Amino acid sequence: MGLAEYVKKRDFKKTSEPKSGKSSNKTLSFVVQRHHASHLHYDFRLELDGVLKSWAVPKGPSLNPNDKRLAMMVEDHPYDYKNFEGIIPNGNYGAGVVMIWDEGTYESLAEDRADDVKTLRAGLESGNLKFRLKGNVLHGEFALVKLHSAEDNSWLLIKHKDQYALHEFNSEDLVPSNIKIMRNNKDGKAKAIPKHKTLENVKDIKEEPADEVEETNAADQPKASGRHFQPMMAKLEAKVFDHEDWIYERKLDGYRAIGYTGKKARLISRNGIDFTHQYQKVTDVLKAIKKDAVLDGELVIEDSKGKSLFQEIQNYTGDKKGLTLKYYVFDLLSLEGHDLRDMELIKRKELLKSLSAAFPKDGAIIYHPHIKEKGSALMKEAAKEGWEGIIGKDANSYYNSGKRSDRWLKFKITQSQETLICGYTAPTGSRKHFGALILGMHKGDHMVYIGNCGTGFNEDSLKELFAEMEPLKTDKKPFEEKQHNRTKVTWLKPKLVCEVYYSEWTNDGHLRHPVFKGLRADKNADKVTMETPEKQLADEELITIGKKKLKLTHLNKVFWPDEGITKGELLHYYRDMAKYIVPYIKDKPMSMRRQPNGIGDEGFFQKDTDASKLPDWIKTHKVYSESNDKNINYIIGTDEASLLYMVNLGCIEINPWLSNYDTPENPEFIVIDLDPHDVPFTEAVEAALKVKEIFDRMETDVFIKTSGSKGLHIYCYAGGKYDYDQAKMFAEYVAHMVNHELPKTTSIERSPAKRPKRTYVDFLQNRRGQTIACPYSVRPKPGATVSTPLHWHEVNDKLKLSDFTIYNVMERVQKTNDPWKGLRDKKLDLKKALEVLKGMEG
Repeated sequence: MGLAEYVKKRDFKKTSEPKSGKSSNKTLSFVVQRHHASHLHYDFRLELDGVLKSWAVPKGPSLNPNDKRLAMMVEDHPYDYKNFEGIIPNGNYGAGVVMIWDEGTYESLAEDRADDVKTLRAGLESGNLKFRLKGNVLHGEFALVKLHSAEDNSWLLIKHKDQYALHEFNSEDLVPSNIKIMRNNKDGKAKAIPKHKTLENVKDIKEEPADEVEETNAADQPKASGRHFQPMMAKLEAKVFDHEDWIYERKLDGYRAIGYTGKKARLISRNGIDFTHQYQKVTDVLKAIKKDAVLDGELVIEDSKGKSLFQEIQNYTGDKKGLTLKYYVFDLLSLEGHDLRDMELIKRKELLKSLSAAFPKDGAIIYHPHIKEKGSALMKEAAKEGWEGIIGKDANSYYNSGKRSDRWLKFKITQSQETLICGYTAPTGSRKHFGALILGMHKGDHMVYIGNCGTGFNEDSLKELFAEMEPLKTDKKPFEEKQHNRTKVTWLKPKLVCEVYYSEWTNDGHLRHPVFKGLRADKNADKVTMETPEKQLADEELITIGKKKLKLTHLNKVFWPDEGITKGELLHYYRDMAKYIVPYIKDKPMSMRRQPNGIGDEGFFQKDTDASKLPDWIKTHKVYSESNDKNINYIIGTDEASLLYMVNLGCIEINPWLSNYDTPENPEFIVIDLDPHDVPFTEAVEAALKVKEIFDRMETDVFIKTSGSKGLHIYCYAGGKYDYDQAKMFAEYVAHMVNHELPKTTSIERSPAKRPKRTYVDFLQNRRGQTIACPYSVRPKPGATVSTPLHWHEVNDKLKLSDFTIYNVMERVQKTNDPWKGLRDKKLDLKKALEVLKGMEG
């Protein structure tokens, strides 16, 4: 291939990736790099003819011969790339964190070493490349075999059965900060010898304190083997554009559905509703497809002219005269057991097109075509043909299950909005059943009125919709805003979702000229939020704070997909709350957990920074890091500008040290972290009150806040009077007392397995360099919960963490006296506190 394609994709003024390199020895090198871009994958690279032949392996290489890993061949990389570790900045090709997972030498399986290069060249050309690896992790014989029946770049990476083969292997067990040397053993499982290897400015988040990063529930994640896939969703965009790296499709007007082929064929809606039997015609065709595949597409009803009829799909019982059910498929998520979501879209589409040749010819399942680059032309065709609009997609993007991404955009000719049916008015004149629908939607934690819809119905739809509404009658009005209706109103529980066309949103937040389009049986009522073309708002903003200027970027990127909360709204919250937050970050080193793609992005921790690349008003200081074993350059919290700078980098939560940068050995606060594990939250409340009781005995003040995650944090002001060892020993002493007095409901065991159904009383946060979410920090959790200071009288059985969110905390601080007002009034006198306590015990 050469390096032309590699160079074309990169701007070396913006990325530190190497441009070239030359081997200085006679052995051939290989490297495997763990690449956490929009999706985690592994880059497998073999030196040959002066470059690194490269494959992207979504699941990572395996030492298990039964694991036949899909490997997509990509452009050649320069030789020096084998040593590359670092962060590829946002906006650049492959943006994300790159770490070396394994490295070493390799050779062909030829008996004569002199034939190595010739043998390897021939294997690469024939699509059957066999070799022997000598790495820290990967050992023994492997093969790369091209899938000739698929696209040219699809290969399989296979481990041969030899003395290094294992019957159990998980590449994710080998995190980059602790690469492990694998050796075989009697039971065929992996054994490990630690090999210290850390990246200068990135720390794997699995090493952070338990409250800072919680384990992901694997059962909640999409899995190819378990056939649980959630669709990726598009963001609404105002103005269509042409771009050489984008493809464009007709926007379909039906029900989104994930299709599973084979004997156990299924059709599942975007909201998890089982469509398998309702649309049996399509299911039968899915069963007839012999290859095991997971398809993404849309169910539509079309007339003889190919026009979509949305209302017809709601009550489909079989094809009618002139009306036909079709399933248009536009993406391929899995093929023959291989999860393809970490493959570029354009490659998935090519595989899907190839697969579509095997679809039965009755037309029930149809490959949905696209055009490249020319979005404007397709939009004109959409207007001419009466389509709803078009979809634009980044051809090189990965598939983000369950996420609304700006890599997929929808451009509508006629605006539409999903809404909740909150009631109806009485009919007048000859109208039967009801007059107009009363529409609403969620705004934060409450419901708002957005208008009435009285058009778009016929006799059948009036009757059918009325039957759907009857069981939902209620005496409770779902919103506070007054409505002026001329006829009697019947209120409904807001369970039904409908979609309406409209001309515009009014200044007071109502829909102008809404027209009923149809019920959305495939949508969840809890997830209905306002959808407006995001480019009507500025995606960037230059703000001035005093004399400091800061450019806020990607303001319309959705950080909470379910709630529709954007990065801009997060920044707005932190701007409003800055004066309450800054006192808790001032002069403290900051450990930044950056999640630039929102709460679904695992993100990465960054501590070390390059001061030359920061605004001159950002304060940094070199502080010794035990995990890095050297002095590293921390950003120091100073003011509103420094706070917003970190949030703009993608820091959803704010994590300061407990000590100041100039006295790093002496914490300002001692913290008790209460983490309820598989128990009612009331038990954490009980533990918190016990902590308060113990500190009261010591005649020492303590202050409490919600963690914003699942527990409670209790702070004692020490004022830098003691070092971390003293602070930790004191916290441990308190934790033991709590556990002694509440032995059935609390534990001081750090391992969850050793403390089932207990509240963990964590004293280990009181260590140098540990962090904890600061007061009023947002947490990357559903609902955008906030770590909120409380009055002690609020710590009772009615306390719920979900009551404190990005929507209402600002109002709370304006109306409620500061619970932490006296936090720094009185320093802990550790000696006196313990003497008082021991005196009482004596």
